[in-house]
Amino acid sequence: MNLKNVLSMAGAAVLLGATAFAEPVTLRIQTHYASEHPTGKALANWVDDVSVMSNGEITIEMFYASSVVASVETFDAAINGILDCDATGGAYQTGKNPAFQFVGDIMGGYDTPWQQYSWLYYGDGYAAAQELYNAQNMQLIGWAIYGQESLSSSRPIAGFQDLEGWKFRSPPGMETEIFEELGASPIVMDFTEIFTALETGIIDGADASGLANNVGLGLYDIVNHATFPGFHSMPSDHLACNKDVWDGLTEQQRRIIDTAWQKLAFHIALYNEKANAEAAAKLTAEGVTLYDWSPEDRAEFRRAAQVAWEDWGTRSPEAGALLESHKSYLKDLGLIN
Repeated sequence: MNLKNVLSMAGAAVLLGATAFAEPVTLRIQTHYASEHPTGKALANWVDDVSVMSNGEITIEMFYASSVVASVETFDAAINGILDCDATGGAYQTGKNPAFQFVGDIMGGYDTPWQQYSWLYYGDGYAAAQELYNAQNMQLIGWAIYGQESLSSSRPIAGFQDLEGWKFRSPPGMETEIFEELGASPIVMDFTEIFTALETGIIDGADASGLANNVGLGLYDIVNHATFPGFHSMPSDHLACNKDVWDGLTEQQRRIIDTAWQKLAFHIALYNEKANAEAAAKLTAEGVTLYDWSPEDRAEFRRAAQVAWEDWGTRSPEAGALLESHKSYLKDLGLIN
């Protein structure tokens, strides 16, 4: 064999080694979103991205609409090996540790998804949150934030003064405490009960989702007032994996999953910003009144939120540490004094 052939074979071997992947791996992941929901569709694109980027060596078996276990049980299912990863959100896990409130929905903190992502990647958020997840033998991979939610109401809701005596559907947790501080009457109820409660006057309004999602749910067939842009709640969905499973992947596999997830997060925020703007124009044309709260009213809400933050910050050492991290970064951004 001549020198040219030897060098050619050596070069091919080096190239093959540089591009070879580890043994094929399959990850079982559950989301609470339905496959036809915009976020469900984005997750399907993420699954495809991971498959293509890994040359088919990483297969993700995605279970939609909490089809394996209940949404609140997804995290435990990943811990216990029933699933490998959880694509729901940290707010479901406040019963494990109140600190999960500060990675699930900070409530009244950041104004935009980009500010909140910035805390995760350019504040000390990722490291601070990782301690919380690792203590449960889970690894936080990243967030997906669809933006501020809008309040829907059967009566005007132009500022915090209108919250006095306002009865509305609220999710459990910190939100009820904030709105009670401002004089509202939050009522915790299941999502499926909202429509009947609005139609019968049991509640005046609801905290359900973002404006475009609320349109899709049909809320504005019943009520004709809403806050937009929102200010009170901006949930962050997460991708969190069993730490043993995550550590068992190669560095290349981990990079692919993480990079593809950051693309998903970027597109979810962009998609919802466009969808909400289109929904706002449609609703305005149909006679629904949208209220953009003044800086003064937003500051009043943030003040009430900070009262609840401080209380939640005392509930565990991890909650206190995450709260201090957020407060420091919010000050850097000029959002709190």
